[in-house]
Amino acid sequence: MTTTVIAHRGASGYRPEHSRSAYELAIELGADAIEPDLVPTKDGVLVLRHENEISGTTDVAAHPEFADRRTTKTVEGSRLTGWFTEDFTWDELRTFRTRERLPELRPGSAAHDGEDTILRLEDLLTLLDDAPRPVGLVAEVKHATYFEQAGLPMASLVGDALAATGWRGDDRLTVESFEKTVLRELGSRGVGGRLVYLQEARGSAADEIAVHGSTAPTFADERTDVALRALAEQFSGISVDLRTLMAGVDAVALDDPRPVRSDVVERAHAAGLQVFTWTLRPENRFLPAPLRRGGEVAGLGDWERWFTSVIRTGVDGVFADHTDLAVRARALVAGRSTETTA
Repeated sequence: MTTTVIAHRGASGYRPEHSRSAYELAIELGADAIEPDLVPTKDGVLVLRHENEISGTTDVAAHPEFADRRTTKTVEGSRLTGWFTEDFTWDELRTFRTRERLPELRPGSAAHDGEDTILRLEDLLTLLDDAPRPVGLVAEVKHATYFEQAGLPMASLVGDALAATGWRGDDRLTVESFEKTVLRELGSRGVGGRLVYLQEARGSAADEIAVHGSTAPTFADERTDVALRALAEQFSGISVDLRTLMAGVDAVALDDPRPVRSDVVERAHAAGLQVFTWTLRPENRFLPAPLRRGGEVAGLGDWERWFTSVIRTGVDGVFADHTDLAVRARALVAGRSTETTA
């Protein structure tokens, strides 16, 4: 089995996330698939932003004509102040430029602030259609229950956009969400591709909370053997955070070619589900403490040991900010496995 390398918001370790240059660079660096996050505008256009609050990833604050749009909202229990995509039309949003979300950590990416505009889903699909080789799409549907309550039904918007661009039923397509309801609705609309249920380490899904309140099942409840088998009847896979994937796993030596045992991978595979994980990042800030090197959080630690250990769990796909590093780690694992069996 070959682990799929998915460019997390494009090559977001090198360029501002969800920018055209981040997507183009990810393809150049060898990504098997691109992951965009989908949020809507006031007029129902799907744009590519990690969150609907965009003050940290665009130059919206530099537009005095929109100063009065700054507001405070509660999104899935979090109180946020800023500017929100659903308060702008597409014609307004397209005037904003992208910015690096973590400029102190990634100054090289921040050097490209202002070079690109916000993109729509259809812009990325055109880019993928024009790519020099087949590149998949792993689209995350954000905050479906929240947007449904705001009169912006995400299943309809996503289904219609995929149909209009010829991507409905495309073999390159995967759709994921932290909410099962919107995935089921997309399935009933015949969007095709693979449907993947995202799971946090803790807490409960927003659609479950909307129905069950404090008695909503937790994500952990949905990782029991019985729950995984039930999920396999509806979806192609689950996607879990690295902490969940690597729970109980010690740091493994890079030159050790043996598989790494991950409880969730083994049980999900046994239930008939694929497993994906997020997000591989090489900076010390994101690595387990034993793998950090030097005193700078922005410095690179022993990412090779971490990345290869994750891949050796047999996980079906990894999300990575630095596409080239994940591709290299996969090659290292494959090379060492070949040496062992030769």
